[in-house]
Amino acid sequence: MITTVGRVVEHPVRRRVEQLMGMPVSLAVRGPGADDPAVETAWQAVLAELRWVDATFSTYRDDSAVSRINRGELTTAQAPPELREVLELAEAARRDTAGAFDVRYRRAVGDDRLDPSGVVKGWAIERAARHLAALEDVDHCLSGGGDLVCSAAPGRPVWRIGIEDPRRPSVLVATVPVRRGAVATSGAAHRGAHVLDARTGRPPVGVASVTVVADSLTAADVDATAAWAQGWQAASWLRGRPGRTGLVVWQDGTRTLIGAEPAA
Repeated sequence: MITTVGRVVEHPVRRRVEQLMGMPVSLAVRGPGADDPAVETAWQAVLAELRWVDATFSTYRDDSAVSRINRGELTTAQAPPELREVLELAEAARRDTAGAFDVRYRRAVGDDRLDPSGVVKGWAIERAARHLAALEDVDHCLSGGGDLVCSAAPGRPVWRIGIEDPRRPSVLVATVPVRRGAVATSGAAHRGAHVLDARTGRPPVGVASVTVVADSLTAADVDATAAWAQGWQAASWLRGRPGRTGLVVWQDGTRTLIGAEPAA
């Protein structure tokens, strides 16, 4: 609700959703301009951006740049500059985790593969959200597969983001108030053990999910995935990351808060 000139004005949330990149992409908007045609124009620009990302980075599309690199048909130097940007982010995460997080993996001797999925999602959603930033009198929250970037004008209600219990995804373990920033969660609840500890080649041990709150969704997503890949070291590693808050849920159901405490 927003109070103006002695009365309370309610601005309902308008929602849009599309299936892209193998995940639901959703947009929630509210505010005086939420029904303006400019919102639909911005939403279509978001979708176009994400379709380009999928065409470039997907490991499931034979014609993507990543698939062509894996077949030896393309070098990273020949690839779009955006792919090199993502690989630089991935390399920084690999160094910061002493090799636990790595977008390059070996299926067999001499068969190295590139899979930047652990970096691309948050990076892509954050890039796409720039199409929403210029909207007037509109608060927005853009989500891709549960990772979100949100913005709410001063004086308006914050967005409240629920954090799922990884053992019971229909139950929330906490909520996070966000005015301007990002929330990312990595875990096995929806996609199984899709991230491995690259040091061992096996799923991480002890940790069920990691949620990170940061100013940047790219940073939040990379750090959530990198922390989860480290298993028992997830919380201790995340505490050393500047400007991060979050929540680690362990496989036994216990929780470790990082920084400010999310609301119950």
